[in-house]
Amino acid sequence: MKHTILFIHSAGSQEGEHEGSNDLLRHLRAGLGADVTLLAPRMPSPDSPTYASWKQALDALVPTLPGEVVLMGHSLGGSVLLKYLSEEAFAPRIAGMVLIAMPYWGMDDWEVDEYLLRKDFPTGLPVIRPLYLYHSEDDDVVSFEHVHYYAGKLPAATVRTPVGMGHVFAKPCPALVGDVRSLL
Repeated sequence: MKHTILFIHSAGSQEGEHEGSNDLLRHLRAGLGADVTLLAPRMPSPDSPTYASWKQALDALVPTLPGEVVLMGHSLGGSVLLKYLSEEAFAPRIAGMVLIAMPYWGMDDWEVDEYLLRKDFPTGLPVIRPLYLYHSEDDDVVSFEHVHYYAGKLPAATVRTPVGMGHVFAKPCPALVGDVRSLL
């Protein structure tokens, strides 16, 4: 069965070849091959994002998704996906989810109310198995401790900690491609 991958990018400029999530997307596309449908919509105002505008974009996009979908999010994109899934009805069947370098809003220096998850957010999530949390120990934007908060709230998640990927995963990550391919 062919699945669609929906990838939600990070905050910040996505215009240049090496900006935002572009390197990560390029490596995913190369690793997964042309037979995989990878949707990576440009989210509204990535340089000054708001949850309301990204939610509105997801509200318009989600009903158009065919069949089973693999969800992926990088940095802010991952946290927006998680918030959206925990608060909104999601009709497509989820074949799995991969969240990469995602901030846990509410931690010191990450207190932005509009992105905060409810304390009981896991109870609002649809069943998502498998769920992968990727975070590199050398992430210089979102510290490594963020993934530990998520792992504590999502004990069924598999945590992967590839070495040397930084925040943007700008080089190939075979484990990531392998996990995504396993969801297809």
